[in-house]
Amino acid sequence: MEVARELFWNVGRAGNLAYLIMGIAVLIFIYALYERIMMWRRGGPERRCDRAGERLWGVITNVIGQLRVLRETYPGLMHGLLFWGFLVLMVGAALDALDHYSGLHFLKGRVYLGFSFITDLAGLMALVGAVLALVRRYVIRPRALDNKPEDAFVLLLIIGVLVTGFLVEGARIAVQAKEAPWERWSFVGWTAAGWFFEPGGSLGWHKALWWIHLLLSFLFVAVIVNTKLLHIISAILSTYFRNLKPQALKPIENLEEAETFGVNRIEEFTWVDLMQLDACIRCGRCQENCPAFLTDKPLNPKDVIQDLKAAFLETSRPFLQRLRSWGSEDQQGNGEGRPIIGERISEDAIWSCTTCAACIEQCPVFVEQFPKLMEMRRYLTLMESRFPQELQTAFRNMENNSNPWGIGMHMRGDWAKEAGVKTLSEDSDVEFLFYVGCAGSFDDRNKKVALAVSRLLEAAGIKFGILGVEEGCCGDSARRLGNEYLYQIMVQQNIETMKKYGVKKIVTMCPHCYNTLKNEYPQFGGDFEVYHYVELLSELLAQGRLKPSKALQLEVTYHDSCYLGRYNGLYEEPRRIIKALKPKAMKEMERSRSRSFCCGAGGGRFWMEEHLGRRINHERMADVERTGARMVITSCPFCLTMLSDAIKEKELEERFEAKDLAELLKEAVGV
Repeated sequence: MEVARELFWNVGRAGNLAYLIMGIAVLIFIYALYERIMMWRRGGPERRCDRAGERLWGVITNVIGQLRVLRETYPGLMHGLLFWGFLVLMVGAALDALDHYSGLHFLKGRVYLGFSFITDLAGLMALVGAVLALVRRYVIRPRALDNKPEDAFVLLLIIGVLVTGFLVEGARIAVQAKEAPWERWSFVGWTAAGWFFEPGGSLGWHKALWWIHLLLSFLFVAVIVNTKLLHIISAILSTYFRNLKPQALKPIENLEEAETFGVNRIEEFTWVDLMQLDACIRCGRCQENCPAFLTDKPLNPKDVIQDLKAAFLETSRPFLQRLRSWGSEDQQGNGEGRPIIGERISEDAIWSCTTCAACIEQCPVFVEQFPKLMEMRRYLTLMESRFPQELQTAFRNMENNSNPWGIGMHMRGDWAKEAGVKTLSEDSDVEFLFYVGCAGSFDDRNKKVALAVSRLLEAAGIKFGILGVEEGCCGDSARRLGNEYLYQIMVQQNIETMKKYGVKKIVTMCPHCYNTLKNEYPQFGGDFEVYHYVELLSELLAQGRLKPSKALQLEVTYHDSCYLGRYNGLYEEPRRIIKALKPKAMKEMERSRSRSFCCGAGGGRFWMEEHLGRRINHERMADVERTGARMVITSCPFCLTMLSDAIKEKELEERFEAKDLAELLKEAVGV
């Protein structure tokens, strides 16, 4: 007997019926997918076709390589085994068909033996992954997972396909074992062959199991689009069409001419947003990293996406849903044009978001949760003028004095007068504009940080200046609170001022100013070379232009600002500065770097009262306490204020202190 395998062995001409069944399943799949694409296209336009190479590489690393999925060990291993196992089986099935129909017949001899071993190994991997998924979902039952009947159906279907496949192989080998000893290479099938006692009886079992396996396999194909299996396709699309600039919110184009702002109906989202609703697999990673959810706020980013998906399906009415409601009053659907806010997503959930971006950072398929909330904030603020009462004061202060504190603009540069820091109106021949920001200009605690940054730049021989009274708020808080109109006014004023002085390079002390100037101002023609002070000071230390002379005799920990870390990837620069300070010990918090826990001030939350749940800054301070460090170091004025407040409110002044990194470096350098 030749070392090979016949495709329709023991099935004969009846196997031709398989083509009919396959055709029906494939047609169902194609129609359902076409219908789904048409549903996505209900959304508004969005261009996501730039940088094709980078997008493709993201698919290779995060879909094929499962890079983001593997961040969590158990679910990562579970999903990796399932995905890679099925991927190899799919390629194997394609090669088997090519071998049979092309006439090449290359699956024989040693090639066939290797093919048999690899496909059996892949099937076993997928089966182990499916069993691990069952155990996790129905035995371990982590909080992040919510179980629906569909979950059990999909897992049992996958297990059924794999088990019947191995049993079919086992029944065939039971008959052929004596004549084909090389089938040992199909090690799972060879083991299963021992379960069949008589070769004659095995023929009947083989034929019955072959048909069961075929029907289950094509049922799998037919139900892909209308079950959670759709993420096999939508995850690839969501990864490819991911936002390559997640640091920047989308601007409202032609603001003066627009008739509506933000989103309150499902069709007002873009097609990418709607496609991402189908990419969400309800893994709950966004939920388990959301500071609002983890402090008992009414916001759960997973529920936001799933509630939006429910509204999407209600208004789109895919075939399966129409079939389920056939003959009922709901057959035609009644959700078209219905509002989302209040009906699907509560206003408290919308205003609870700190825009920390942990949800996007942890999502395996790059679903953009919080930007959807920002669109709803825009609707509430610009269309309804409905926002928390305290924001009325913040908006008025920004309108009148270009800062949320409401302190007169004429006092913006007062902190610098005694320090001798010049404004650009006095001397514009500088290398850097030091964009101080509102906190450094008006908040007494953060004025000290602004002074420290200035002294360090002077010590390193950097020629810089400030705008003083001509500096306006960068607009970060206004934009993230939904007031895009106010934001764009401030942006244009700042850009005009900076261009008047020929500004090319900017250094900031606030990560929010840094992110806005670097990533969002280019949307309006403000193209500058922007640095946060941790970047610049880290480089100056490496060049020897700053030389610390005093060691920091304390055990310290560092709090990663969301807008420096997750938004802009600045993790190592502040730690290099801390290392140069030679602390007694550097103790990392469990939630650090990309998993850092928000201080609670982002997304304009600094200007709102925290009425619901527990205080986010208290939760973060608990992380600090667990390290045993005496000092928590920050590099953000909002983080410094929030953590300092937490220390006071929890009466921990005798055990802990919060300091900005620039202050510590200034003390170490002795300037």
